[in-house]
Amino acid sequence: MTRGAGGAGRREGTTAPRDGRQESPEERADRRWSDLLQEVRVAQTGSQVLFGFLLSVVFMPRFAQLEQFDRDLYVVTVVLGALATGSLAAPVSYHRLFAGRRLKPQLVDAAARLVAIGLILLALTIGSALLLLLREATDGAAAAWIAGAVMAYFAVCWLLLPVVQLRRQNRREKRPPED
Repeated sequence: MTRGAGGAGRREGTTAPRDGRQESPEERADRRWSDLLQEVRVAQTGSQVLFGFLLSVVFMPRFAQLEQFDRDLYVVTVVLGALATGSLAAPVSYHRLFAGRRLKPQLVDAAARLVAIGLILLALTIGSALLLLLREATDGAAAAWIAGAVMAYFAVCWLLLPVVQLRRQNRREKRPPED
């Protein structure tokens, strides 16, 4: 084994991927899994706290006074929260089932898809919870506009900005080297 850029180990005969790392497929899968776990820890904690709070709302005395639309919105919000929490916890189950089977790249790919789904569900949960809360705190029209603006902000931060950055990076990589 030789040492490559950044101290990453490399087996003889492997090639460096486009980003310059010199790592075997197994090392790459290990690194991606570790990165994914760090990401999940952040999202999963937020999802679980929000879901726990949502579960308690139905037991508040004020809940009985909500309009039918708000009760329905609450049910949708709780279901979205449960789905988000389940999706963000799913990599643990995958890891347990795949452990020791030499399927780490497949594990990472499947878990990454579930985390992406979980993040979408978490954003929808936050948006619907915000709409429910704001419907009680403001008039209905303002609530929808504010919740819509927050969801647009999520779309910009979570999707648009990363895509723009990736496109810029891809354009830089396609340019011929300067003298």
